[in-house]
Amino acid sequence: MAVLLDTDHLSILQRRTQPQCDRLRQRLDRLPADDIATSIVCHQEQFAGWQAYVNQSKTDDEIVHAYGELEFMWRFFRKMNVVSFTSEAQTRFVSLRKQKIRIPTLDLRIASVALVTDSLLLSRNLKDFRQVPGLNVEDWTT
Repeated sequence: MAVLLDTDHLSILQRRTQPQCDRLRQRLDRLPADDIATSIVCHQEQFAGWQAYVNQSKTDDEIVHAYGELEFMWRFFRKMNVVSFTSEAQTRFVSLRKQKIRIPTLDLRIASVALVTDSLLLSRNLKDFRQVPGLNVEDWTT
C-alpha cells in the first residue's frame, strides 16, 4: 500500500525535527520510493504559509529568509511524488461534507485524496482524520 504524507510529516522531514524525523525516516526507508507521496493539497498548505510569510516580511533579513524558505519548500516538492486532486477526490470530498465530517477543509481534501488512491495517510493529526470513514491513518513519528 502506498503512503501519503500529510503536511505535518512533511515538515518533520524538511526540518529534520528529532527524534521524530529518525523514526519516520526508518519506516519510510523500508518502502519503495514510488510508494511514498504527498498531495498537491499539502503543497498548497505549505506554499500559502511561506508566501504569506514573504508578504509580511519587513526587514532585509526577514525577506531573504522568507524567500530562502519558499525556495527550499519548492525544491523539496520537486523531488516528491505529488498526487493530484482529481475529480474523484472532489466527489469524495463533497460526499464527506454531506456526511457532516467536521474537520478543516484542507484536511478533508487530503483525506479524500488518500481515500481515492487507497493510500495510508501518515499524520500526527489522528483526532481529526480518524473521523473520516474508511480512512487508514497512522502516525509514524512516535
